[in-house]
Amino acid sequence: MRTLTILGSTGSIGRQALEVVAAYHPEVRLGFLTTNANVELLAEQVERYRPYGVAICSEDAYQAFRERSRFEGPILCGAEGIAAAAAWEENDVVLSALVGFAGVAPTIAAIERGTAIALANKETLVVAGELITARAQERNVPLLAVDSEHSAVLQCIVGESPHTIERIILTASGGPFRSYSPEQLEQVTPADALRHPTWSMGAKITIDSATLMNKGFEVIEARWLFDVPPERIGVVIHPQSIVHSLVEFCDGSVKAQLGVPDMRLPIHYALTYPQRRPTALPRIDWEQLRSLDFEQPDTVRFPCLRLALDALASGGTAPASLNAANEVAVAAFLQRQIRFLDIARVVERTLATILPSPMTSLDALAELDRHARFEAQRIVRQLQQEG
Repeated sequence: MRTLTILGSTGSIGRQALEVVAAYHPEVRLGFLTTNANVELLAEQVERYRPYGVAICSEDAYQAFRERSRFEGPILCGAEGIAAAAAWEENDVVLSALVGFAGVAPTIAAIERGTAIALANKETLVVAGELITARAQERNVPLLAVDSEHSAVLQCIVGESPHTIERIILTASGGPFRSYSPEQLEQVTPADALRHPTWSMGAKITIDSATLMNKGFEVIEARWLFDVPPERIGVVIHPQSIVHSLVEFCDGSVKAQLGVPDMRLPIHYALTYPQRRPTALPRIDWEQLRSLDFEQPDTVRFPCLRLALDALASGGTAPASLNAANEVAVAAFLQRQIRFLDIARVVERTLATILPSPMTSLDALAELDRHARFEAQRIVRQLQQEG
């Protein structure tokens, strides 16, 4: 038996991970399930999947869960409780499916315990990739990619020598506004942006996909996961979302991983890596697939991708500032405080205000994150005044 703790079990990835475990992994027992505040769904998951314990970030939600639930296992509270769940000594694998900066500290806590990480929280490596990969190497802790694009790269390089990898090419659907003009993009609403053409995801990552910031994050993540220089990581738009990534090798050969857009497959592969195990997950219908199209991303209409690549090139704490500003901007857009194109404006102005510095410690990163959020919130107010 292996013990799996899921950080963010009530989110999209967490829910699908529980489905995968129930359907295909009888050898896995559940350690902790965690949530920010969705205790109604957490209570349903506890009843159905019988984990060892739970952790709830929100203190109010924690109190509500304790009052209403008959769960007899450990119930942990706060960010410290999430980190304690990640560092539980009986964990064999921790699936980090939290959203944003919140995933950093628990991931580090699990690494310090020597636990394998199945990483679905890309912001963790965006913010602290240098620190996390160095510590994982010191502790001999595997970082297993769960993002569909990085899982695809992982599957393409199994059995290959790292020095033979010439280029990694990440695919992007292009989001719902791939063909929109700048004038049309000015009119985009949150409801429009939440309708992704091929993937079903949480609100924050769906907006990031629409702005192409998500793809920028994935380039940063790939740089750390696979130890490949940024100039050897490319992005292409592939609207069918069938080819999830490609790897080009020194002899000119290219490997690609194909599959239907379904996050359950990369979750399943992370739990079986490097072996494969049969599933009844959907297959590509080759009779219906008419074309596989590719085009270059437009970083003029979608500047968030350019901003992410610039932050990676700047190095140090620049990607952490990028992430903090983006989290603030996306939240403001979803609350209709700013417009769709203002997301990039908030990020760009924040990056211009906060100069990058060397990455030294998690405490220093947390302080920088607070500072960047404060600046981004100030810029949001400024944009509101500008109309």
